[in-house]
Amino acid sequence: MYLDRYLRLIAGTVVLASVALAYFLDIRWLILTSFVGVSLVLGGAVARCPMISILRALGVRELPEGCSRA
Repeated sequence: MYLDRYLRLIAGTVVLASVALAYFLDIRWLILTSFVGVSLVLGGAVARCPMISILRALGVRELPEGCSRA
């Protein structure tokens, strides 16, 4: 897998976990969902995403140029 798929997988997992925690435990867990949403919007607008920096530091490969996303 490449960086963009990891990012979507992590974001989706955190959002689903946050919604489940909000439903079963406390509504304030939705703050985590909001944080993920804001991070994704800022990452798209400014082209800087903290999770991408973390994944790059962990050695996750980026999609090679000229390759299509399959």
